Amino acid sequence: MGVLNKKQIIVIAGSFLLIVLLLLANTKPSKKEVEKAQIETSPLLENVIEQIKSSLSAEQKTQLQKLESNIQSASNKQQAFDTIIRFYDGLRQPIAAAYYTEKAAETIATEKNWNTAGVRYYAATQFYDGENKGILFKKAIECFEKTVAINPTNVDSKISLAACYVEGSQDPMKGISMLKEIEKTDSNNVNLQLNFAFFSERSGQWEKAIARFEKVLRIQPENIEVYLHLADACVQMNNKQKAIEYLEKYNSFVDDTTIKTEVQNYINQLKKN
Repeated sequence: MGVLNKKQIIVIAGSFLLIVLLLLANTKPSKKEVEKAQIETSPLLENVIEQIKSSLSAEQKTQLQKLESNIQSASNKQQAFDTIIRFYDGLRQPIAAAYYTEKAAETIATEKNWNTAGVRYYAATQFYDGENKGILFKKAIECFEKTVAINPTNVDSKISLAACYVEGSQDPMKGISMLKEIEKTDSNNVNLQLNFAFFSERSGQWEKAIARFEKVLRIQPENIEVYLHLADACVQMNNKQKAIEYLEKYNSFVDDTTIKTEVQNYINQLKKN
């Protein structure tokens, strides 16, 4: 067992950041292909939603019909949308929950609603591949752009928008440029530093990743999951002793017996190898 893989980290940490930046290929589609994708996004998303609805049980379909009817008649539209979003959350259908969060933002166009829709779409990308993943990234970008249009000072939304460009668009360097621009005025932003750290991690720039993660800990010492990333980076650099130190530091903050045991087992394996 040489490296902490994603599944192990999830088991150890219990909860994790939803977002890890990915490097995309530099190939770009033709202008015609881009225009076609833009035209087809909405119909494709609607098709996905219809497929989800058709997969529901008879009882669930009846419940959904009532919830959708309530949206039309409710005096409190936000509450009606929140109810149907919780319905899909309960069914573990993140793409449908994101879709109705966007519908709520279209009806009640606030900064918070558009940002929440962007976050929902962005989070949903981790559960899908292929065409659906591309649709979700495009929708996330649209929602974050509308958030920033309402409030240009919303740094977290700008960071999420930049991350979506890096991971899910044909112009990843636009996202990198946005992150670097933010860093000029807000270098101590934890989300910003984490995104840079994940980017370095993904591209195999381990020393840069370590520097970014260590900065996160200086800013936010309670962010103990960072120790897991630091340990992983050290293993990648064949510095097992330092990795063990980071894992032991992590374990010193954890109360959960199962997690502590899992981490200790990994430490023991590192010591043997």
